[in-house]
Amino acid sequence: MLPAVARGYRGWFHPCARLSVRMSSTGIDRKGILANRVAVVTGSTSGIGFAMARRLARDGAHVVISSRKQQNVDRAVAELQGEGLSVAGIVCHVGKAEDREQLVAKALEHCGGVDFLVCSAGVNPLVGSTLGTSEQIWDKILSVNVKSPALLLSQLLPYMEKRRGAVILVSSAAAYYPAKELGVYNVSKTALLGLTRTLALELAPKDIRLHENESFWKNFKERHQLQRIGESEDCAGIVSFLCSPDASYITGENIAVAGFSSRL
Repeated sequence: MLPAVARGYRGWFHPCARLSVRMSSTGIDRKGILANRVAVVTGSTSGIGFAMARRLARDGAHVVISSRKQQNVDRAVAELQGEGLSVAGIVCHVGKAEDREQLVAKALEHCGGVDFLVCSAGVNPLVGSTLGTSEQIWDKILSVNVKSPALLLSQLLPYMEKRRGAVILVSSAAAYYPAKELGVYNVSKTALLGLTRTLALELAPKDIRLHENESFWKNFKERHQLQRIGESEDCAGIVSFLCSPDASYITGENIAVAGFSSRL
């Protein structure tokens, strides 16, 4: 097993970005651990997605952010570039094939390849029962929350192979503890658990790891005796870790960032 672990570190950095790895007496500076890498983060102009994009950029990656509204993209890009971070942005409705194609093209402008895909975009247009949900709402939720991450990955795959990258699907604690008022949304987030395991098998031969990061569901605070409500930044560090060389032997894993354990 040791050779396989070591293999994950060779060829990690690509000489295509303008950022550099900063070294210290103890090794690679954490702030440059993702230098010369390219990350695409969907649904990343606010909330958890924005926090993840910021952390990846702070750790050295060039990050392509996206969301459905131009003004949100412009605001997020301006804020991160104002911090001196290497970011670009584009409007992308992940449920639209043409928007996904444009997102891929934007990512390739930087150095012709992509290392990390973080799928944070998601929708929940209805609060109500599962059996009372119309077919139109079923199609919208499953299309955006489940189908679009797989389709976007398929479009990016030729540019991610053999770059020792990672894919992270952002789910929800609702995948484990559904609420009846969230209906189909619960189902879509549980489906991401299966998608993570399945895609991990397909991506392993291509040197791409796959993980799922489950975001915190706020009304769990009382049920699980949590001391505080989760913040967007609580999810950012684990995403950066999963993209780093330190996680090179982790794949197909569901990791809860929830303030409680979702398993034994």
